[in-house]
Amino acid sequence: MPYRPVVAEQPIAIRNTWTAVRDHARTYQDFTYVYPVISRRSRGLSIGVNLNPDKVCNFDCVYCEVDRKTPGKARTVDLAQVRDELLWLIDHAQSGGLAREPKFADAPPEVSREVRDIAFSGDGEPTMVHDFDACVRCVADILRERGLDRTKIVLITDAAGLDKSSVKRGLELMDGHRGEIWAKLDAGTEPYYRLVNRSAVKFERILSNLRETAMARPIVIQSLFLKVRGETMSAVELEAYCGRLREILAAGGRISEVHAYTIARPVPEPWATRLEPAELHALAEVIRQRTGLTVEEFP
Repeated sequence: MPYRPVVAEQPIAIRNTWTAVRDHARTYQDFTYVYPVISRRSRGLSIGVNLNPDKVCNFDCVYCEVDRKTPGKARTVDLAQVRDELLWLIDHAQSGGLAREPKFADAPPEVSREVRDIAFSGDGEPTMVHDFDACVRCVADILRERGLDRTKIVLITDAAGLDKSSVKRGLELMDGHRGEIWAKLDAGTEPYYRLVNRSAVKFERILSNLRETAMARPIVIQSLFLKVRGETMSAVELEAYCGRLREILAAGGRISEVHAYTIARPVPEPWATRLEPAELHALAEVIRQRTGLTVEEFP
């Protein structure tokens, strides 16, 4: 009988000392698109689908860990190959093969067997592909074939493309498959957004996309907080950030929770540094008090 994991009501606590938690490399064997990670935010095994092996992104965040000096590959997405890689990795994980690999050996075996989500997350912005809805359909079909009706489809996005027609169609497909949108918001003001995210996309477009998407279904706000030249986010900027969240709620948008995290791996700018756990907690407390939202901390 094939392995059918039961998603526990109380998942095993994910430890950031495990090798697979500290190493979120988007390369696996000779695959082009699919890779496994143990994710604290997913609370277990997340299989990533990298729709951007070409490394194209509309943000240039100061904390981005992607090596953009090394050229990317695969300018178009081969969905047949995505399907083959994803099917193989799901079966490999469920059979216990992943748990026997050195990178995953220090995590409990059951963690590496239970596929908690399939996440569109890679070396660029997933919504920049022209057929995002077809990519979602491919993943949804595979989950149905393998009987993984409790496995989520997650989109990790900078929110710049949430207004595109193909993306909206993809989000509607996700809605029927326990879909979750983890959308970036790192700033409260345009200048800070330009400083940290360094994007040509207007900040107002990001805010509008977050608001409109949250009015259609609940979203998760993912926010990376850091020190800029030794200084944490100012009280003024943090209040502006909280104000943006309140604006979404006031418009009828739904925010299921906020993921507050900080730098975990090497970044390109030496003046962008991680927060200490106490510093991240202090920011999270302010967000809770100013918005009433649930804030999960990932120091």
